Amino acid sequence: MANLKLSHIYKVYENGHKAVNDFSIDIADREFIVFVGPSGCGKSTTLRMIAGLETITAGDLFIGDTLVNDMEPKDRDIAMVFQSYALYPHMTVYENMAFGLRNRKMPEAEIKERVLKAAKILDIEEYLDRKPKAMSGGQRQRVALGRALVRDPKVFLLDEPLSNLDAKLRATMRTEITALHKSLKTTFIYVTHDQVEAMTMGTRIVVMKLGYVQQIDTPMNLYNEPYNKFVAGFIGTPQMNFFDVKLKREGDVVRVTFMNGDSVTIPYENVSKIHPSYLDGETVVSFGIRPEHIMLEKEGDGLKFIVTNVEHLGNETIVYGKLGDHLGEFTMKDEGNSIIVKVIDRDDIAVDDVVYAMPNPAKVHFFDAKTEVTLMNKIPPYDTLAAAVNGDKMVILGTEVALPETYKKAIAGAKELELNVPLEAIVPGNDFTLPVRKIEKVDDQRLAYLENGDSYLFALVGEDVKEGGSYGFSLLNEKISVRANGEELLKAVEDEVALTGTFSKTEVKEKGDRVLHFFYNIGDYTVETAPEHGYKINSIDGDDCYKNTYRYQISRGKVRLVSEAEAGLTGTVTDYLDYGNIRFAKVTAAGQEFLIRVEPGFKADKVRLAFDSQDISVYSTRIDMKIC
Repeated sequence: MANLKLSHIYKVYENGHKAVNDFSIDIADREFIVFVGPSGCGKSTTLRMIAGLETITAGDLFIGDTLVNDMEPKDRDIAMVFQSYALYPHMTVYENMAFGLRNRKMPEAEIKERVLKAAKILDIEEYLDRKPKAMSGGQRQRVALGRALVRDPKVFLLDEPLSNLDAKLRATMRTEITALHKSLKTTFIYVTHDQVEAMTMGTRIVVMKLGYVQQIDTPMNLYNEPYNKFVAGFIGTPQMNFFDVKLKREGDVVRVTFMNGDSVTIPYENVSKIHPSYLDGETVVSFGIRPEHIMLEKEGDGLKFIVTNVEHLGNETIVYGKLGDHLGEFTMKDEGNSIIVKVIDRDDIAVDDVVYAMPNPAKVHFFDAKTEVTLMNKIPPYDTLAAAVNGDKMVILGTEVALPETYKKAIAGAKELELNVPLEAIVPGNDFTLPVRKIEKVDDQRLAYLENGDSYLFALVGEDVKEGGSYGFSLLNEKISVRANGEELLKAVEDEVALTGTFSKTEVKEKGDRVLHFFYNIGDYTVETAPEHGYKINSIDGDDCYKNTYRYQISRGKVRLVSEAEAGLTGTVTDYLDYGNIRFAKVTAAGQEFLIRVEPGFKADKVRLAFDSQDISVYSTRIDMKIC
């Protein structure tokens, strides 16, 4: 059995089309992973790269601890079940299942033992002498599974294996494949376009769209906490309702106003993670609510709509409608105005009824109207703090602290600042103290809700911080974006230095053998890299790699100052940025400007910088893609 690791996997075809973009996932031994998404999203291409049936353009694929990028499919110890079954029509079931084992020259007695064991597990013992044409679709699918099962592989790959079956048989086979996974205790990777299959079978699901991973999560997390509007709409049947709305905070509630003028209110506590800038009553956002999370009443204060269709499905009833109390001109699709409600045990709703929908306030979703990313992240990306400038000081959270020299230069006399503070910039310290209202466990992190007037400041805290207590903290000034009057005056310092350069090789003879050495070239600095990295770049771009320009990204902490006698990148210091808690030198080298961290007393006109090749990530500038 085995775990898998896909690290920055890309598939780019000769015409430049990216079928798979920067796909990364760690798959644990015995997991059941499902790739799901619409046609053309890259899920089958990713599966075929794992199988070795499709070459990997860039990235690393490990099965266990073995890098298998260039390994033949037959040597990867995987088994694949195809959508078309791919059975040999002239062979019996037994011969189909035994075929691969005979090619491996396995003793006939062991082949028979394995085939009979697999046939028993799959309940196809009585069909071993039949040929595929004499079997149903479900039986053929079992044979295809059996052919994979007899190999006892480390990993099972299944590419839409149930798509050719009818609905009832698909439901049965879903259950059987799930039971087979539990029985075999091995790793399954399953591709489907059917979100019902994904939700019912996978321990984790990878949702894909246009070659990009949208979200990797458990089925219930995808359902309850979708990362973006696409995931929210793709998962769930009927799909989530979406409406353009405006949000306005009114004390302890937030009023949600729809484009037709109707409104509902929800407790502020339910949406406290939404950034205050979206609660101004002017910004349009996308509101999402699942049909099963809406109450339906004949009278009420909810959203008024007229019923256009009703589907009775036994104990469930699906009600379709249009907001307002009259239909107007009929259209097949009335975007942002149609509503679907799923209710239980209701037979009193009829077409043309005017009814009222009340969304469950604990189940609402909100998305940015442009990016379509959720506004209710499990961990908010940043807090926004107001700061008042008073000479060499600034007042934040009612506390006066020193105004960093870099802030002073950037704000050009502005007196009121807006600080966008990422949560990693809030660290234990003594500058500020706020009460801890509650602590929420998010994956393996602890998110603290710190009381800040009538709203919250969010921070990631350790086990020593308790609900009902207080939290003392400081701010890492260099990680904060500073704004005034809607304009960004000072960007946060990024964690990496990005430099462009070229790639080269030399050929030498060592002990009579021809040996290649590969180099990253940035200005006057040449860094030798590991041969495997050189061969990887060459395999992706061919001999053009020696003409192309690449982006080299290095963690800022890995860039070090060296003496003039040592090899390094020569740079000119043009300025210093003093953030109080940390200091940077602004350096120009190889025609590029970037920051390096320096000690408080450091001063020089020229510097020489060095870094190691293993600390460099290489990106193509021709196609935006991480190479190594």
